[in-house]
Amino acid sequence: MIRISNLHMHYHTSEGSVHAVRGINIDVEHGRFYTMLGPSGCGKTTTLRSVAGLERPSQGEITIDNQLVYSSDRHLMVPPYRRDIGMVFQSYAIWPHMDVFENVAFPLREMKGRFSGSEIREKVLKALDLVQLSGYEDRPAPFLSGGQQQRLALARALVREPSVLLLDEPLSNLDARLREETRTEIRDLVKRLGITTVYVTHDQLEALTMSDVIAVMNQGAIVQEGSPLEIYRQPETRFVADFIGLTNFIDGRVKTLGSNGSEFGLVETSSGLLKSELPQSAKVGDAVVIVVRLEDVNLITGVPNADQENVLEAKVVTAMFMGDTKECRVRLRDSSLRLKLHPSTEIGEGESIRIKLPPEHCRALMA
Repeated sequence: MIRISNLHMHYHTSEGSVHAVRGINIDVEHGRFYTMLGPSGCGKTTTLRSVAGLERPSQGEITIDNQLVYSSDRHLMVPPYRRDIGMVFQSYAIWPHMDVFENVAFPLREMKGRFSGSEIREKVLKALDLVQLSGYEDRPAPFLSGGQQQRLALARALVREPSVLLLDEPLSNLDARLREETRTEIRDLVKRLGITTVYVTHDQLEALTMSDVIAVMNQGAIVQEGSPLEIYRQPETRFVADFIGLTNFIDGRVKTLGSNGSEFGLVETSSGLLKSELPQSAKVGDAVVIVVRLEDVNLITGVPNADQENVLEAKVVTAMFMGDTKECRVRLRDSSLRLKLHPSTEIGEGESIRIKLPPEHCRALMA
């Protein structure tokens, strides 16, 4: 449905050339919800705008629904209005001098007589119904709430019934509660309509809850691509592990490799030997960093079994009630860890405890 091949973008500034996008390759299947996730300045919006035809890349090819819309080799650049897309901008880009109906009708009127007045009205009302704005047709656009303006922008993007929907951080201007409600509505709507969607965000929770596929970007390149579960549970780099979710990092060196083809080995750390999943390329003596999520660290009560693995002595530094969890920071020998516990857990600052890092949840990455 959407294919991006070897996409590059250079900007020329007063301080020199900036390589904003560095060889991006993306293949989005029909009906997929594909999210580009990363920090500000990583190239995700530039890539999205290139798909929309709002930026002219320096190199590469872009295909939408089997139509080649950009090719540096063929000197081809199809303008935005001839691409089968709908787009929602971060600012919504709503026309303040138009009412709700005319904002949604605008893309259809710009198609130069392709639709009659009755057809336009039918399509606009259908689009407004999809986003739950029926009855707001005559309201001036500036009189809508922030959430309603976001819905209006979405209706305008959908009114042409595009095969591809592009969303550039559409929820960033909403408050936390409305953002939570709206992300579910958008996900359900595009899935119901079967629209291939490319979504740009820096919000990890949006990416994890809405996406079929996530591409984590950094410094103009995709550093890992996969399902939300793969990205969260199997990060391939420290950057991905740190950017997605809350993570503990424990530095160490490979002590022994797994035997009989096992992917688990022993890592020597300042807090003792830890059993962990090792990279396939790991060798004895290699520097690694063990990644373990906060929710995977277990509090040991009672006397631990002698054969238990990855049990460490720790002292509670802080214990903060977070509503649905209690988040603790504990001190080990020469480092510290964080863990999430049930909010009713009785634990206090200064208390000595034992914690377990289950080997199946410890993943070593090359340092």
